Amino acid sequence: MLGLLGFYDELDTRSGRPNGSIRDAVRSVGEPDEANLVAYLDAGHVLIDVMEGGHDVITGSAHRHSPGCSSLVTDGAWLWRQDFPHYVETHHVSLPDVFLEHVRSLNYRIPTVTVAQFAPHYDETMPLVGWASASPWRSTATTLVPEPRAVTSKAQFDAAVLAQDRNRPYGSWGKRRKPRKA
Repeated sequence: MLGLLGFYDELDTRSGRPNGSIRDAVRSVGEPDEANLVAYLDAGHVLIDVMEGGHDVITGSAHRHSPGCSSLVTDGAWLWRQDFPHYVETHHVSLPDVFLEHVRSLNYRIPTVTVAQFAPHYDETMPLVGWASASPWRSTATTLVPEPRAVTSKAQFDAAVLAQDRNRPYGSWGKRRKPRKA
């Protein structure tokens, strides 16, 4: 079975999720190597790409992983939601020591995954995260090789939101107005 990260009660309509309440996992500071851990989580293999939008369940605001937030990502040993890196970098949610040792032993690099070895663990784990049947997923590839993915950083996302807010006109959206000056 795969280790599970970020499957919190607040992120699903069903209670009793594998990782409990996110509020119990929030810390005031993160791991000393938190930026490397977030980069590792961002680089995982996307298994199921879910087209939905979400928000931060603690603050209510949009974040860089809002689009496709509940998509499933793996490194072959662990499974997490695509928005999990947001909660690590923003709210410093606690990470299991076993996961930390695993990632550090890999020098923060996502490994290649052999599909034949991975598939049984995937099938066994999927019902625990709310997928009644995992059988539709089957890769035609024999291995999943890490590929660079364009991931917006938190700083880039925050700057884009700020710029968008600055250019938003005052007043009714039904009436055209000039953007306000900076």
